[in-house]
Amino acid sequence: MATTSAAPPQNLLVETRGAVTIVTVNRPEVLNALNRATLIELDAAAQTFVEDPAQHALIVTGQGEKSFIAGADIAELAALDSRGAVEASRFGQRVYDRFELSPKPVIAAINGYALGGGCELALACHLRIASENAVLGLPEVTLGIIPGYGGTQRLPRLIGPGRALELMLTARRVKADEAERIGLVNRVVPRDQLLDEAEKLALAILKNGPLAIAAVLESVQRGLQTGLNEALRFESALFGMMFASHDTPEGLQAFLEKRPPRFERR
Repeated sequence: MATTSAAPPQNLLVETRGAVTIVTVNRPEVLNALNRATLIELDAAAQTFVEDPAQHALIVTGQGEKSFIAGADIAELAALDSRGAVEASRFGQRVYDRFELSPKPVIAAINGYALGGGCELALACHLRIASENAVLGLPEVTLGIIPGYGGTQRLPRLIGPGRALELMLTARRVKADEAERIGLVNRVVPRDQLLDEAEKLALAILKNGPLAIAAVLESVQRGLQTGLNEALRFESALFGMMFASHDTPEGLQAFLEKRPPRFERR
């Protein structure tokens, strides 16, 4: 069922499959490159997803088999001055934060090129599945700039600073098999199975307690932004909060009674 709104996006396709929203960047003529208009639409789509009580997982992908998102709109970048570049970077970071900080799981289904801003969007998603023809990289230094949508921070957190620095400083592109080996993507699948596998992963997650899913996402994000001791205290606080919900006692009792739990998201 297609999602409808008063002002349909011009650069995205948005559909729902049950409780799963699929957002497709739809600019195949430019390999789905991101311009500001597309970022604005991605921001709105992510906000709509987070606020929709009927939608519980999000898949982000690109139109066609050649490209997830091949990077930013270079013509737009070339027109920026220093102040405009800071604003553009902060805006892109805020958009990507909306995906990363979602209390519901967000999965990148990476078809083809995920370069520059496209790789950075994949990094902001909670999980990444790549097609066998996927190519990932942060090649900004070849243009005399740096990743500006969070890449210098998220990539080292995901694969370690040594590997991340090598990729960013050399602008080397990583094929799907290597991306899986170094932990840049969770798994690689045949290109014709990409969306189906992403949806299967989403549904496997959604079988579990929704409040627990949100708490895991929140705890991991907090831990990445603070010291270990504070993060452990936060984990304990969340652990305790779960026992004040309906769903945690229900899940425990269901296990003891050997029956499926009836989670109510409260």
